Amino acid sequence: MATMNLTHSAPATLPKTPFSNEPFVDFSTAENKRKMQEALARVESELGREYEIVIGGTRFKTEGKIVSKNPARPAQVIGVHQRAAAAHVPSAMKAAQTAFLSWSRVPVEERAALLFRAAALIRERSFEFCAWLTLEVGKNWGEADADVGETIDFLEFYGREALRLAEAKTPIQFPGERNQLRYIPLGVGAVIPPWNFPFAIMAGMTAASIVTGNTVILKPSVDAPTIAAKFFELLEEVGLPDGVVNLCPGEGPEFGSEVVAHPQTRFIAFTGSKAVGLEIHERAAKTMPGQVFIKRTILEMGGKDSIIVEADSDLDAAVDGVVASAFGFNGQKCSACSRAIVAADIYDVFCDRLQERVAKIKTGDPAENVYTGPVISEKAYRKTLDYIEIGKKEGTVLNGGHAIETPEGGYYIAPTVIADVAPTARIALEEIFGPVLAVIKSKSFDDALAIANNTEYGLTGAIYTGSREKLDRAREEFNVGNLYFNRKCTGAMVGAHPFGGFNMSGTDSKAGGPDYLLLFTQAKSIAEKIGHASPAAEKQSEQMGM
Repeated sequence: MATMNLTHSAPATLPKTPFSNEPFVDFSTAENKRKMQEALARVESELGREYEIVIGGTRFKTEGKIVSKNPARPAQVIGVHQRAAAAHVPSAMKAAQTAFLSWSRVPVEERAALLFRAAALIRERSFEFCAWLTLEVGKNWGEADADVGETIDFLEFYGREALRLAEAKTPIQFPGERNQLRYIPLGVGAVIPPWNFPFAIMAGMTAASIVTGNTVILKPSVDAPTIAAKFFELLEEVGLPDGVVNLCPGEGPEFGSEVVAHPQTRFIAFTGSKAVGLEIHERAAKTMPGQVFIKRTILEMGGKDSIIVEADSDLDAAVDGVVASAFGFNGQKCSACSRAIVAADIYDVFCDRLQERVAKIKTGDPAENVYTGPVISEKAYRKTLDYIEIGKKEGTVLNGGHAIETPEGGYYIAPTVIADVAPTARIALEEIFGPVLAVIKSKSFDDALAIANNTEYGLTGAIYTGSREKLDRAREEFNVGNLYFNRKCTGAMVGAHPFGGFNMSGTDSKAGGPDYLLLFTQAKSIAEKIGHASPAAEKQSEQMGM
């Protein structure tokens, strides 16, 4: 079996420095503002282009199309994409399997070097990628920059983690043996990313798959296929061989369900809704004819995240943290705060300050770097407005509660705060995924913790308090995968905050952490007898139970 050599495309330079997070761009400077405006103009000149399916390096078009639109200006077409169907699954699987035979044998140093080259190119073109995110999914400049920065972080971090994993050793060397522990790739995986972090999560799941030696069938979100197509083009540019990643946009369950059910799909990495995640998990659990392994699911399925605000907290800091967590990117983060649980002693003053703070938020076209923009689609727009109507019956509207009409017909909804919500109300328990915050009064700290834990989810949470005792209790009793003290509950940083949640929030995969690549590998223990072992070691070996 021939080893695939990537060094023809670029030197396989490996980083000599430890990992560090990509710095944020300061858009208040005239130079960075100019660069972003120029990038938006360049990207706008490319809008409407048609992108092809790519399977095993072969590009082709389909009769059915997916049209990606700007949620701020739905008449503006971002890109036209092909619609992969169930009939395309066998060819995608064959291409990925063929590529796996050689890609899995490429030295890890070369696979990691490819990720580092990709990170370097994204860094060079960061403003351009920010512009694509602004236009395709409605992120303001800061949110787009955070998405691009996290993409770079994932590539840099997973490249280094793959090199570290390749150096794994057994805890001991058994006398008379040479013991080795290797983490080998699984095979062909399906990567099904979301639209809300269409660059970072899509690229992160893909990068983790391929740096560990797997090959991928990538089905990007129907609401953000252009970002995925741009990333795929960049992977080709840095030398990724044909078939290692196969770009297959699809709409609806047809293509995705067939990939998940295919007997040669070894793993599924998914981020999205609970309903779809559970369907994937159920399909993957059913063994198909010809399948000789148990499929692995790596699932992140959303949340209903709470911030507890205690009477002994810095109230202004708590208000700022709740607002940033609830309305950053219009509440369209699985980590977003959708519930503020506020101590009775400060409830009224908190609500007054919250109402005043939210009233200052500006909503408008994200291309003009307005703080909140549109929700992603007409479907999300209708769903959020329906929940607001439910919320009007379950509490008191302090802010918003309505759509914002624009001449361009964008999907804008005013940042909405609904107070006096019962812990068991629908808007307190069901994931809305929009700019809607429920405020709930707690009678005690015990009550606050009970409310925080009363949903089926367990992704992120935060607590504002000056009490070390309460922080220590929250550390043990606040049941979420990512918990934050005296800061907002969004903004997980690669390396510092491994990300993933409990219960119906998913499999707690901890993206951006030291355990993540293990999910894309299987461990192989190898023992070689060397020399002549002592009689005692020989006897001990014979008596071992496994």
